[in-house]
Amino acid sequence: MTDNKFMVWLSQFAAKLQANRYLSAIKEGFFGSTPLLIAGSIFLLFTSLPFTGYSAFLTAHPNVMNFFYIPYQMTFNIMSIYVVIGMARSLSKYYKVDSKMGICLALVAVFLLMPLYKTDDYGRVLPITNFSAQGLFVAMIATVIAVEIYRFCIQKKLTIKMPDSVPEAVTTAFAAVIPAFIVILLFNSIRLMFSVTSFGTAQAFIFSLLQQPLQSLGGTLPATIAVLLLESVIWCFGIHGSSIVSSVMNPIWYSLSAENVDALAAGTAMPNIVNFNFIAFFVKLGGVGATLSLTLLCLFKAKSDRYKSLGKLGIGASLFNINEPILFGFPIVLNPTMMIPFIISNVMVGVVTYVSIACGLVPYISGVTLPYTIPAVISGFILCGWRGALLQIVLIVMTGFIYYPFFRTCDKMACEEEKNIEMQKSEMQEA
Repeated sequence: MTDNKFMVWLSQFAAKLQANRYLSAIKEGFFGSTPLLIAGSIFLLFTSLPFTGYSAFLTAHPNVMNFFYIPYQMTFNIMSIYVVIGMARSLSKYYKVDSKMGICLALVAVFLLMPLYKTDDYGRVLPITNFSAQGLFVAMIATVIAVEIYRFCIQKKLTIKMPDSVPEAVTTAFAAVIPAFIVILLFNSIRLMFSVTSFGTAQAFIFSLLQQPLQSLGGTLPATIAVLLLESVIWCFGIHGSSIVSSVMNPIWYSLSAENVDALAAGTAMPNIVNFNFIAFFVKLGGVGATLSLTLLCLFKAKSDRYKSLGKLGIGASLFNINEPILFGFPIVLNPTMMIPFIISNVMVGVVTYVSIACGLVPYISGVTLPYTIPAVISGFILCGWRGALLQIVLIVMTGFIYYPFFRTCDKMACEEEKNIEMQKSEMQEA
């Protein structure tokens, strides 16, 4: 009975959130980019296959490496552009303004916030990293503001009016001149404001602000919980939390791994529970948020066509610890319904793994370097023997139970949407 009440409340809460125009726009933006991200993740997978000599082969044949790596760069590393287009189109359609102009204004707003760097070979260039997930949060804010300015000007008739005899395409273009001027003036001013500060850019400001809480954290359980909590919360808002966390914590985690390797070589007890392999292979089962279990739920438990398809498309990447197709395809990012289990799972896998090692149920994790694409169970067996593999299985089952009620709610809503679409199609055919 309590479970039913919770599911009803969760469904009502999710329905209210889904009706929000901004969240709907964000969802459509991510849905539009999902096919590209899935395709890009497949190419990325081939850059890190866990075979002996494979890395050396790619190093010796850079053209082969580029064949797999460049498609990844042109999908993941400029994903903000794809999301911006989808968001701007959705918001424009909601406000019943021209979507082409809405997209153009959103893009110029985003481009104005990007720093230009001068190079000897190519002149002025835009850094591609600012169009990746790292720049996604800034890009989404810019998109919303740009389309809102356009909507306000159109609705308040702050436009250049053309005679009725002028073609509609020309009228629409001239109607966007004043909104375009306001958007360019505003975002150019914001760019200038950041350029005279120590941050330099809006993206650098966001990253610097979020990295500060990570300073002075080590390998203790409270520090690990704090890092995993912050990482997952940041991801929920479309910012690449793993990049922020790793830039600060990787030197610490690698040094802890090195201490374990030295102890292993010397035949003494390994001193550190938390190290790089702890995070890479036991916390990030299928990627940040331990989303391998969610992918398996989509694959085996989904009733809606949407999540069945996502499970089939995402399982290959998830098995090799690449979960951007799930993060942005489900989506988890900026989806309040899925934020809760995502954050809980990311923290709980860390806590359970730490406690299991501290209690002696699982041996200490060695710092031996492994490719991050080695699938769960296999990596656990290599690092900690059969007990490590068993722990990974337990963690996958545990996170599956955490995700399940929220997944079930989203799946149910998707089924209802699909039924409504089918009914509308049937009514149109009968008419």
